[in-house]
Amino acid sequence: MQLIIGLGNKNAGFKSTPHNVGAEAVKIFVKQIFNGSFSLNKKLSALIYQEKHTIYAIPYCYMNESGRIVKNLVKYFNTQLNDLLVVHDDTDLLLGNFKIQKNRGAAGHKGVESIIKILNSKGFWRLRIGVRRKEIKAKAIDIVLKKFSKKERGVIEGLHPNINKTINEWVNKH
Repeated sequence: MQLIIGLGNKNAGFKSTPHNVGAEAVKIFVKQIFNGSFSLNKKLSALIYQEKHTIYAIPYCYMNESGRIVKNLVKYFNTQLNDLLVVHDDTDLLLGNFKIQKNRGAAGHKGVESIIKILNSKGFWRLRIGVRRKEIKAKAIDIVLKKFSKKERGVIEGLHPNINKTINEWVNKH
C-alpha cells in the first residue's frame, strides 16, 4: 500500500503559513485529481483519503509530533518505506521550487526530524516544497510561521499543477 502524507499543523492559526504547504499540496491533489475529500480517522489521528492502492493522509497534530502519527499510519497500512512519500515545506529551497528525493537528512525540519527519529530511517521519499523568500535571511522558524503575502500565495498556487504531476508520476512508479 502506498502512503502519501502531507505535513502541516492542526491549529487553524497556521493555515496560511509555509509550514502547511505539504498538507495543502496533498489536499489540493486529492481534490483536483479525484474530486475527493478527506475524513478524520480519530483512531489514526489523521485525515484520510483512499484511492485504489494509495492512502493520502494529513496527520492531525502539530508538526513536531508528526513522527508518531506517520509511524502508526505506516504500520496500520502495512507500507514499506520505499512506498512512503512525505510532502512538506523546506526553507533550504527558494519559494517556487520543489524537489522529490529519498534518503535525506531532516536539515532542521522538525516534522521530518520526528519522522526519521521514530521510523529510525531516512529511507522514504520526500517532496520538498521551497518556502524561502529570496530577500529574507531569517531563521527557518521565522520563515515557516509567517503568513504568505498575496504574491507569495500566488507563487505556491502556481506550483500545484507541477506538484500534482510529480505526485502522479511517483504513484505510477511505485
